Amino acid sequence: MTPFQISFCCANTDPEPWLAGLHAALPQAQVSVWQPGAPAADVAVVWQPPQQFFDEQPQLNAIFNIGAGVDALMKLRLPPQAVVVRLEDAGMAVQMAEYVCQAVIRHFRDLNAYADDARVGHWTYYKPRQRSDFPVGVMGLGVLGARVAQALTHFEFPVNGWSRTPSALDGVRSFSGAAQLDDFLASSRVLVNLLPLTPDTTNILNRAHLSRLQPSGYLINVARGAHLVEDDLLALIHSGHLSGALLDVFRTEPLPADHPFWREPKITLTPHTSARTLREDSIAQIAGKIGALLRSEALAGIVDPVRGY
Repeated sequence: MTPFQISFCCANTDPEPWLAGLHAALPQAQVSVWQPGAPAADVAVVWQPPQQFFDEQPQLNAIFNIGAGVDALMKLRLPPQAVVVRLEDAGMAVQMAEYVCQAVIRHFRDLNAYADDARVGHWTYYKPRQRSDFPVGVMGLGVLGARVAQALTHFEFPVNGWSRTPSALDGVRSFSGAAQLDDFLASSRVLVNLLPLTPDTTNILNRAHLSRLQPSGYLINVARGAHLVEDDLLALIHSGHLSGALLDVFRTEPLPADHPFWREPKITLTPHTSARTLREDSIAQIAGKIGALLRSEALAGIVDPVRGY
């Protein structure tokens, strides 16, 4: 491999462990933290970079995004020749699977209600539910969504999956495209959102779609806050059509202190922590992809700028 330059531009991230890890994995590379006016680089490792970064680095050949979601990145003006490469897993898939499975099980087993009772000293039993009455629908069957859907099958829940194009997963009833979205929703009581955020999926968790879930439906949103129409969720909970929700992502993060979600007891909140980027796994994946790029080999995880993922 020939020497090359890597520019690191990641907001709210301690750069030193990343620089050390990238240098250890790619000793022939010169790795530096981007500052305005920095020398030209061949590739970039980024998270929420400013537009100025790309304005000053128009020669980039590749942009590696250290998170799975690229929606914020795709809003910027990027060098037209640069390929955008997302992390396909980097330790996030198993985290997402365990987070969603615990959320589904906690709702199915009434564990939130038991916790509420324990806080006030009540010893109460709730009638056991049948798994057959709790079909779980997973929206988005990419790397993370597929792992979640298949993990849920191990607990013997009926699992439905919906994606833009047809997808086949063992033990998962598959739906695809706009024509099958209504049937997918009507076949699901618990809805897990793992879609990428694009113009087509913004506000997809709205009153019309959430109303099609089975009665006492439950929403788990672990994708992006902009997928959800917040007032529609609150209205459907207050009407009784939805029994509640678990939300890990929000339109504004951190969630403002005066937001009504804080005061709704049927909504459980976590601070965008369902699946965190693991640095060592991410560095290994980025290094492998850079190596493939330098050898002119095919790269996995290239983002389609038209689709936005």
